[in-house]
Amino acid sequence: MFNTVEGNTTLYAWPSDDKVQRWASQMPDDFRFCAKFPREISQAENLPAALGAAQAFQRLLQPLGRRVTPFWLQLPASVGPARLAELAAFIEGFAAPLAIEVRHPAFFDRGDGERALNRLLRDRGVERICLDSRALFSCRSSDPALLHAQSKKPRLPVRPVAFSDSPQLRFVGHPQLEANDPFLAPWLDKVADWIEAGKTPHVYLHTPDNHRAPELAMRFHHLLSERLPGMPALAAVREAPQLSLLD
Repeated sequence: MFNTVEGNTTLYAWPSDDKVQRWASQMPDDFRFCAKFPREISQAENLPAALGAAQAFQRLLQPLGRRVTPFWLQLPASVGPARLAELAAFIEGFAAPLAIEVRHPAFFDRGDGERALNRLLRDRGVERICLDSRALFSCRSSDPALLHAQSKKPRLPVRPVAFSDSPQLRFVGHPQLEANDPFLAPWLDKVADWIEAGKTPHVYLHTPDNHRAPELAMRFHHLLSERLPGMPALAAVREAPQLSLLD
């Protein structure tokens, strides 16, 4: 636990060479950094045309070595089944592990479009990111941080799939930690099953302003340890090092 970070800032801006070198000096060898492609790539009007930029982004992060895995392609809701051929060409042209988040409603209706997406990703060993925001939207509050998070995060059906050896889960939680337990329970079973099957799941736990995200991760680890006795204990939580990776 606490050995991976969701690199959200790269979605909004390319890091400088100096920043990448600083990340490389701070990250232990066993740390994992799931870097999101910048928006100019993931929101490109033609995904294959963005392959050159994607490969340049990959080269930029080369100092991090194998610690960058997988690259995340967070697609907007405008990318639906009609653009699956583009997505297939992008996948074929990018030679590194990929995980893809989709937001188009047709990829969640269990129809032909969703089945085609799942076949594409499964056949190529590309992970479909599991996004679960149910706990976030279960909260009723006028807190500005909560309202901001609810306005930004998608509200979509949950798809607990694993198309590779590294399933990817993004759980966006309730600000009251114990209120997350009913929503975490099925994920605890699923993650335990993945681990017992020899997979290496990546689990990213968020709270509305992320101030309590480390506590939520510790809670998840504690509950998961009850299902998987013998899991290594968590290291002491340190405030600065992980956050500084995203400066």
